[in-house]
Amino acid sequence: MNQEMLRFYWLLGKDMVDMHAESRWGSKFYDSLSKDLISAMPDQKSFSPRNLRYMTQFYQMYSKILPQAVAQMDDDEILPQVVAKLDNDEISPQVVDELCSIPWGHHRYIIDKCKGNPEKALFYVRKTIENNWSRAVLLNWLDTDLFERQGKAITNFNKQLPVAQGDLANELTKDPYNFDFLTMTEGYNEKELKDALTDNIVKFLLELGNGFAFVGREYRLEVGKTEQFVDLLFYNIRLHCYVVIEIKTEKFKPTDIGQVGTYVVAVNHILKTEQENPTIGLIICKEKDEVLAQYAVESAGEPIGISEFELSKVYPADFKSSLPTIAEIEQQLRD
Repeated sequence: MNQEMLRFYWLLGKDMVDMHAESRWGSKFYDSLSKDLISAMPDQKSFSPRNLRYMTQFYQMYSKILPQAVAQMDDDEILPQVVAKLDNDEISPQVVDELCSIPWGHHRYIIDKCKGNPEKALFYVRKTIENNWSRAVLLNWLDTDLFERQGKAITNFNKQLPVAQGDLANELTKDPYNFDFLTMTEGYNEKELKDALTDNIVKFLLELGNGFAFVGREYRLEVGKTEQFVDLLFYNIRLHCYVVIEIKTEKFKPTDIGQVGTYVVAVNHILKTEQENPTIGLIICKEKDEVLAQYAVESAGEPIGISEFELSKVYPADFKSSLPTIAEIEQQLRD
């Protein structure tokens, strides 16, 4: 039912665009058409003037994508055939089925947030299909600028990993990572940040992305006669590999590469099985020099990525003490 409805919306939007309806008949066009459609189909509740404008934008958004933009997409992407089968007069039913496989309410959010950027809109359509996002989850990712952050980390994955795994690993990384779900005070240290992340591990997993499973924090590895502790150890079921994550509250340093590289090799020797792919490492730091980070990952012999994190909800250290207590609030209400 949803696909048939969206197919109709697409065709109606196409007709309105092809006729240059608003420019020919003025801004009252949508009001007039709304009344005519409601009169012809009284059982339908989706022909408000506002919704008709969305139908126009729906067609305009995706019809703008050029065939060469699709040709540059990977073969395994969910909507590679979008626009490749479009011509000036008709859209392939298969494309309609794919584009219309998410609810109309999701499309309205995407249209609002991705105006003038069909590539960005298509990204969120694909992600919604891939992860079965609810409308609330989609809105959360739209608000955190996932499109702009996805795959932006500085890595050597394409050099150190097989092509398919390297491409997927790059896709799963972000820069920066958004830790705004944390409530931290000024002057926090690495231990406090790691504690906060593990206390909010469900939200942290959502920020990391699809397929991550938490293995442990301060994960102990016996290396020779020493003990080494990995900040955060994850397993990614899409990559079929362990992911070593080190959190740094200071600026990235080249020595961080050596530390993470050692942990990656240790996990490969101690935990990885023959059926699993090579472990990858990720350094999430407060800030980094882009050139220095690029040189560092080029020098690394293991697959490692470097990203920053954002933490905008940082409160002054004395913030909590300045808040009234429950007893004080109750007393004020009584007074």
